[in-house]
Amino acid sequence: MSRGGIAVGGNLVVDYLKVVDSYPKEGNLATISSIAKSVGGAVTNVLIDLAKMDPTLKLQAIGLVGCDEDGDFVLDLLNRHNIDTRLVRKEASVKTSFTDVITVESTGQRTFFHYRGANSLLAPSHFDFSQIDAELLHVGYVLLLDTLDSFDDEYGTLLARLLADAQSRGIKTSIDVVSENGDRFSRIVPYSLKYTNYCIINEVEASLTTGIPARDAGGSLILKNVEKMCAALFEMGVQDWTVIHAPEGAVAMDKSGKIYKQPSLALPPGYIKGTVGAGDAFCAGVLYSIYRNWSIEKALAVGTSAAACCLSEVGAIEGMKDIGSIENLFDSMPKGNF
Repeated sequence: MSRGGIAVGGNLVVDYLKVVDSYPKEGNLATISSIAKSVGGAVTNVLIDLAKMDPTLKLQAIGLVGCDEDGDFVLDLLNRHNIDTRLVRKEASVKTSFTDVITVESTGQRTFFHYRGANSLLAPSHFDFSQIDAELLHVGYVLLLDTLDSFDDEYGTLLARLLADAQSRGIKTSIDVVSENGDRFSRIVPYSLKYTNYCIINEVEASLTTGIPARDAGGSLILKNVEKMCAALFEMGVQDWTVIHAPEGAVAMDKSGKIYKQPSLALPPGYIKGTVGAGDAFCAGVLYSIYRNWSIEKALAVGTSAAACCLSEVGAIEGMKDIGSIENLFDSMPKGNF
């Protein structure tokens, strides 16, 4: 089979976005200033970001939605961006996964209340490789896909089995992880890392997976520890790149052990409207760069600038620009300290 394009499998979500004046203590009240509906999850966010970056890309979605209005909403939006949805299946037994996203107006900080729904049923059998001809398969989010996260007696988890199957067919693999509380990172994520070419995660997820602290007691990022996390992820099995992103910037390592660093853009006051989807936007920029065989330095630059585009709007996908505009934004904006 002649392969081309990027496939993304995993979480398909509808986001119900609410902007509030403050985040209340339990039992107290906050005022909602605006409401909106958008898509969320790795599949929708990453693929639509990629489609906006480059409409010529061959893109494919893999996942589950319910037989409901939210499922139709997700499918319609993917189809309008010319994304192949043949492997997005409808499940009658559950509703489409959704998230209430609460964003504080003054800070852009967001909190998520998530209903797992159809995503919890996604299994290796839904990844029909007779209909997948991508060069690169990205799966997200580990720890938020109940069936794929479940135990497998040979590979550790069903997701690890899926990734191994993809690699055996000549497909490069990439994963992203959800940020959550708990000890599941060290128990579940490492199984998948053994069959991962590109690991693209944030500093919280990397810390919980490796057991290495990301920040000091004052909340400052410990850059040397982020470098250690990159090395630790390789020791767990990552094969090509480990990429760790944080609000301050991104750190990456290639398989030779070389470290790369990229500070975030120094955005002007009032630029950030919301942070939802910024990690997926960064991931999309890196995946696009991988697909184009660009250097790891350029991948970090494109990912950083793509994330900055996302921050300009409340929703996860509304702020994304074409790849030329992303590159121009990176060149024209000052960089932060790292």
